[in-house]
Amino acid sequence: MTSTNLESNHMTLNVSTRLSLLVALLASATGLASAPAVAGSTDKFELSSPDIAPGSKIDDKFVLNGFGCKGGNISPALQWKNAPAGTKSFVLQVYDPDAPTGSGFWHWTVNNIPANVTQLTQGAGNAPANLPAGAYGGVNDFQDTGATGGNGNYGGPCPPAGDKPHRYEFSLFALAVDDIDAAAGVPKTGTAALHGFVLNKGLGDKLLGKASFTAAYGH
Repeated sequence: MTSTNLESNHMTLNVSTRLSLLVALLASATGLASAPAVAGSTDKFELSSPDIAPGSKIDDKFVLNGFGCKGGNISPALQWKNAPAGTKSFVLQVYDPDAPTGSGFWHWTVNNIPANVTQLTQGAGNAPANLPAGAYGGVNDFQDTGATGGNGNYGGPCPPAGDKPHRYEFSLFALAVDDIDAAAGVPKTGTAALHGFVLNKGLGDKLLGKASFTAAYGH
C-alpha cells in the first residue's frame, strides 16, 4: 500500500470517527433536553420560602391570630427544586421542637402533594380549596380549637410570651409512593406524630429525600 493510500485511509478514519462522536453528542444533548426535571447525582433537594429566610424571625403576617397572638395567620409561600428521581408525592410538615409540651408542636402538615407540584403559594394552607388537587391538610396540634378556621389548616407560630424564640422547622419529604396513608396503612385522621413516624421510619427506602429550613419567632 502506498504512502498516499495510507494517508487517505487515515484521513477517512478521522473524519468518520469525528462524525460518530458528533452524532453521539447530539443524541445525548437531545436526550437531556427532553428528560424530566429531577435531581442528578450532584443536585441537592432544596426547600425555601420567598416569605421566610432561613434563620430569620418569622413576620407577624404568618403568626397565629389567637391564644394571645395577633398575627395574620397566613401560610407562607414555599417552593422546592431538585426532587429525587422516582418521586411520586411530597409531604410537608411544620414543627416547633421548643414548645413546652414534652413532644413539640405541629403547626401544619400537607399530605399527598403531587410529584409535579413545585410550590405552595402564600395562603395555600388557609383553606382546603387552596391546596393542589389531591393534597390535603393533615391533623395538626390546633385540631378542634377553631384557631385556624378549620381542622387541617395552617396555624402560625405563637409561643408563650417571654419564651426564648422558638424554632420552626419546615420539612418537605419526597416519597416513592402516591399516597402516604395507603402505603403505610394509616388513616388520614392520624396525628402528625403518627405520620412523622411513617415518614422517618415506617416507609423505609420509600423515603427518597428530605429538604428543610428553620426560622424562629418569639414575643
